[in-house]
Amino acid sequence: MLQPLLRICNIKKRYATKEALKDVSLDIYKGEIFSLLGVNGAGKSTLSSIIATLHPPTSGDILFQGESIYKNLTAYRFQLGFCPQRPNLNSLLTLEDNLLFAGRYYGMSEEAIHERMDYLVRQFDLAFYLPQKASVLSGGYKQRFMLARSLMHNPQIVLLDEPTVGLDPHIRRQLWEHIKLLKQQGVTVLLTTHYLDEAEQLSDRVCILDQGVIKLIDTPAKLMEDFKEKNLEDVFLQLLKQD
Repeated sequence: MLQPLLRICNIKKRYATKEALKDVSLDIYKGEIFSLLGVNGAGKSTLSSIIATLHPPTSGDILFQGESIYKNLTAYRFQLGFCPQRPNLNSLLTLEDNLLFAGRYYGMSEEAIHERMDYLVRQFDLAFYLPQKASVLSGGYKQRFMLARSLMHNPQIVLLDEPTVGLDPHIRRQLWEHIKLLKQQGVTVLLTTHYLDEAEQLSDRVCILDQGVIKLIDTPAKLMEDFKEKNLEDVFLQLLKQD
């Protein structure tokens, strides 16, 4: 039986006036693209931030390769790449220096840093911009660069938080191809998105959250079949009507 790479076990998150996650459990497997969906306030950003170790859960555990991440958070973070929705590049550094810093942060050798950087620069077509600062980049190139930076240390899992929000349709499609390539390389992708067409095109499985509870987890194709709809967006709208 296939063992999950990441196991979310009975995660709860309470704030002063709200219970954001209510006993959430799910498994994520190596090399799959797993999407978190839901309306604003459903809990997807909270769950993503807990998996990214940006915030602790109130209770519950997360297992990476069968071991609690809280036994050694540093080791887990070395296997994790995080691409936030809002660019957080150091504006005082060139783009090349941003990548160098990322590699050194993860303890890579200078040889490994330059080898990895050369690969990512070619993959994301960034060579022209390397000696420049982030202010020269368009929105699409900022997202390309953010994704490249999150991959510098060869993580096993990459968390993408709304990676294509606000981008032109053709730029979104270009980023989709980069995300698909990650899957082909065996990288596990956790995608948070409001774009249902994006989730339909990219995801092996989707998880729909509603008020901190998992409503369902399945493949887009199976959901469209079960709900007799032609696209995932109509499935999502049907679920909202049921509520």
